[in-house]
Amino acid sequence: MNELEVLGMEYYELLGRQQFVAEHLDYKVLDRHRPALETMSQVNNCGITIFDMFKKEHVYTSYNFSEIFGYDLDSVSQQGNDYFNSRVHPDDFVGLMKNGILILKFFHGLRQEERSHYKLVNEYRIMGNESRYIRVIEQHQALELDTSGNVWLTLGVIDISPDQTDLPGIKSQIFNYKTGRVVPLPATSEELINLSKREKEVLQLVKDGYLSKEISEKLFISVHTVNTHRQRIMEKLGANNSLEAIAYASRLGLMN
Repeated sequence: MNELEVLGMEYYELLGRQQFVAEHLDYKVLDRHRPALETMSQVNNCGITIFDMFKKEHVYTSYNFSEIFGYDLDSVSQQGNDYFNSRVHPDDFVGLMKNGILILKFFHGLRQEERSHYKLVNEYRIMGNESRYIRVIEQHQALELDTSGNVWLTLGVIDISPDQTDLPGIKSQIFNYKTGRVVPLPATSEELINLSKREKEVLQLVKDGYLSKEISEKLFISVHTVNTHRQRIMEKLGANNSLEAIAYASRLGLMN
């Protein structure tokens, strides 16, 4: 497999980590959002999409993608994600996938009540009108959570960037509405995934082969506290087990 195929597999595997119950998803909410989204797209002259994390597809695309960006709306309807992806500059698409993986791991580590506080902002190149690449600024944020706190529907707003210099590469950052914290991407692991000093100690000992009881004795904390740290580490890293957590943390430079 090539790099893009490997990234795609990891990306969609992370998307699938959220556990949805189809019967609990009320799609009537789309009809309630539609008038405001159509007004926003007209007033701000921007493209708007809604991505469904359960269906893993776009479930709303504003009509003006055609006039602003030259998109074929029939192809959008028929091809969905594949068409959107095909319009992105190939070099930028790889970078966006890598940052998308980091962001998904970051969101998996957030508490449910924090997930609507963050916005992802990307600047990259797409194929626009007249078959030439243009720079756009895309903002992504949670629009609807399900009853379990999973990020269900995400809002995407795409504008033409005021900077149309022919520079390669992408610019990305995450922004917290509540705190004003801005983290440029690709971020260091310390900035994006905030493992505490104690969590790093526990993870290092797990990597070294120590059991929870042994870790509790070495760190002078209870076994329950050790297991709580282990669970929180897996949540922050988006891992299913300790081996995955160690692998992800090593890849992100969190291990000694």
